[in-house]
Amino acid sequence: MLYRIVLALAIIFTTTLTVKAQEMKKAPIDTVFAQGEPNPYGKYFTGQTYLTMLSSNDTVFNAPVGNVTFEPKARTNWHKHTGGQILLVLAGEGRYQERGKEVQVLHKGDVVRIAPDVEHWHGAAPESWFTHISLETNVPNNQAIWLEPVTDEEYK
Repeated sequence: MLYRIVLALAIIFTTTLTVKAQEMKKAPIDTVFAQGEPNPYGKYFTGQTYLTMLSSNDTVFNAPVGNVTFEPKARTNWHKHTGGQILLVLAGEGRYQERGKEVQVLHKGDVVRIAPDVEHWHGAAPESWFTHISLETNVPNNQAIWLEPVTDEEYK
């Protein structure tokens, strides 16, 4: 009986590791910060993304800073930040668009300053992984307001 329990646990453990390995891909681009785990906010994204919080929001610094890695074609939904946002591009090729404006192509070293309440999306190019640092500004009054997904027609 004990043998069957141990065997069952081993199968469950091996299956869990296999599923996690399938979900977690390693970006072929390298940055100074770790890629992170699958993004817990994935329901607001199309495609797979990964998040490492470099600095969580707290009452001392009021500055959440995240390292976000996007697989090719992955992107955020349309959204806005009531306090604004700054993106620092670390690697790969990405896309950024404000509602009603043209899509911008992003490369390593680009800085995107997004004013409060501007509806926008950002993500990877169709054939490239993409990594950026996301800085929330004007915290603690900054809240992300998530909107509809970016359609394939809007994504370029």
